[in-house]
Amino acid sequence: MKSFEVNFDGLVGPTHNYGGLSFGNVASQSNSQQASNPREAALQGLEKMKALMDMGFVQGVLAPQERPDVAALRSLGFAGTDAQVIERAAKEAMPLLVASCSASSMWVANAATVSPSADTSDGRVHFTAANLNCKYHRSIEHPTTSRVLGAMFADQQHFAHHAALPAVAQFGDEGAANHTRFCRDYGEAGVEFFVFGRSAFDSRYPAPQKYPARQTLEASQAVARLHGLSEEGVVFAQQNPAVIDQGVFHNDVIAVGNGELLFHHQDAFLNTEQMLAELHGKLAARGGNFQSISVPRDQVAVEDAVRSYLFNSQLLSRADGSMLLIVPEECRANPRVWQYLQGLLAAGGPIREVKVFDLKQSMQNGGGPACLRLRVALNETELAAVNPGVIMTPALYDTLTAWVNKHYRDALRESDLADPQLLLECRTALDELTQILKLGAVYPFQIN
Repeated sequence: MKSFEVNFDGLVGPTHNYGGLSFGNVASQSNSQQASNPREAALQGLEKMKALMDMGFVQGVLAPQERPDVAALRSLGFAGTDAQVIERAAKEAMPLLVASCSASSMWVANAATVSPSADTSDGRVHFTAANLNCKYHRSIEHPTTSRVLGAMFADQQHFAHHAALPAVAQFGDEGAANHTRFCRDYGEAGVEFFVFGRSAFDSRYPAPQKYPARQTLEASQAVARLHGLSEEGVVFAQQNPAVIDQGVFHNDVIAVGNGELLFHHQDAFLNTEQMLAELHGKLAARGGNFQSISVPRDQVAVEDAVRSYLFNSQLLSRADGSMLLIVPEECRANPRVWQYLQGLLAAGGPIREVKVFDLKQSMQNGGGPACLRLRVALNETELAAVNPGVIMTPALYDTLTAWVNKHYRDALRESDLADPQLLLECRTALDELTQILKLGAVYPFQIN
């Protein structure tokens, strides 16, 4: 049976703004308070989805969240009508209003961790929504994320959904941004690679000193247990604390994997050689031939990797077995990174092509191509069981483009977040979107 790795890209929400909310994310903090363009951001994301569809990849869409999150503001003591809640929050606690308006759910690499049916004990595809409890503006996402994923992957014969882990520091879980999978074929048993920044209970693991390590070993282990993964099919590895302190807030800022290949920076991990040997041995036991490409620090410094998002790229397998690397325009703008990529192509290794996309609106807020997609490996039967409304087609692309142009503003500043009309615009847009994507009632305003 044929299998696919489907990329479900996050659709940028109508409140896309530069709030500078993510401590440890250099781009997010450095562009704080600039005016954003939600319409352009959403259209840039849709253009990437269409381009991958046109190249023959199966492409899906993951809906954004309702923002501002009035219920979250109410839980913090703001009362009255929706408009009064927003007005009072703007007057008394603007940072909380900004957080409640964040469109960060667009980065669906943080939506969940996904294990394909070939790896799990019950033969179903497993999803665990990420609690994202390191940052308040993201910690409020997982209830809606769970409902949206449940509406997309509803068939319980093929899909299993788990609630987010306890929302405490010891179980900080950032989803697929710290998880990848290696396999000979997407439909065969593979090796799932969990990367953590610190341990909550074991002091032998060093921790960063400047920025927080968002993923814990204990969270990764819990997800592996929930998904019914075997010891033979799992490798846990620690991020290098020194690179976290240089702005590598997720592993997907310093490494990307696909198929049998790991593309990573020389300084990405601790105990790198031991980790690579474990990956090689476990994948070999499952019939695979693990390979790695280590980018030397003397060719691309960590700072260049963070600023260009070289590793926050999509590594895609073509039908002929070669790989395509999808990178943001910022890689071409960085001379050292672009020189490295040209040398990589000339070397004739597994990565045979690099394609550049303009994702400036997302990049300025700290998210590149890899942040914008959640990968789900599916066989033909499972793909047929996915809600067809979320699979990209030329007609859906046209519909969503028209939807964005109809509902989205072309400029948004922090002061605009205090406008109650923005909430009405968002709800109107999302109500229409759930009909387009055939999701049913997934948003609080549709349920309550």
